[in-house]
Amino acid sequence: MNTGVTVALIQHAGDGSAADVWARIEEGLAQARAQGADLAVLQELHNGPYFCQWENAAEFARAEPIPGPSTERLGALARELDLVIVGSLFERRASGLYHNTAVVFERDGRLIGRYRKMHIPDDPGYYEKYYFTPGDLGFTPIATSAGRLGVLVCWDQWYPEAARLMTLAGADMLIYPTAIGFDPRDDEAERARQKEAWELVQRGHAVANGIPVVAVNRCGHEPDPSEATPGIAFWGGSFVCGPQGEWWARASDTPCVLTAPIATHRVEQTRRVWPFLRDRRIDAYADLQKRYRD
Repeated sequence: MNTGVTVALIQHAGDGSAADVWARIEEGLAQARAQGADLAVLQELHNGPYFCQWENAAEFARAEPIPGPSTERLGALARELDLVIVGSLFERRASGLYHNTAVVFERDGRLIGRYRKMHIPDDPGYYEKYYFTPGDLGFTPIATSAGRLGVLVCWDQWYPEAARLMTLAGADMLIYPTAIGFDPRDDEAERARQKEAWELVQRGHAVANGIPVVAVNRCGHEPDPSEATPGIAFWGGSFVCGPQGEWWARASDTPCVLTAPIATHRVEQTRRVWPFLRDRRIDAYADLQKRYRD
């Protein structure tokens, strides 16, 4: 991995028109470059609202092919700003076949890789199984001028297997575009537990694998289109942590561009002291391929 890489996390609200949201994206990317970023990461499904709060066939109209209009636009921005960009799109692969897909662009604007979300939730407010087919591209880092990016998406962040497999494939950092927040009906104690668990599990991936973690979340309240619930209060809280889970940068719950240098030398230092990869008992892990050990 190149040394001296600075990452920017673009955290914004998803409400308003498509033009409004794209203006936020473009402004955030320009600000990221002005702050010295080499790599910019956008939040999950950044082109608009988090439409998975309900099941409605009309929402499939939001999907687009890859390559397509959004990849052309992001590629042009990557080229103009001299940035590596990680985006997150609703991919129309074929009629009736859709994915939640991350895309990666090199500084020259080329679309150089994609990752299709592997773990798909189906919970109140997060009805993603209605829209997305599970990914079929596996856990393969994408090589860029900013390093080998282990790109995963939101619900993937709760699974240590995904983080481990990206690490074993040579990722220099783990990157999670995300859309997660509170049910406004939850009390303050429950909200705190959920947010702390979200941070803790990802910091655990950093520690267990000796690798930096970048998590980019949306912010702001988005109503439930069905009006069956009060909607979701996305908590923001985007962050970057180091290979011992140490905080390198943390955002609040408001729109921002959060930048942080990626201290690449810390990976080697940490893995020498905590050689978890060396001491893995790969001969004893066959049961991980089972749903449950009865």
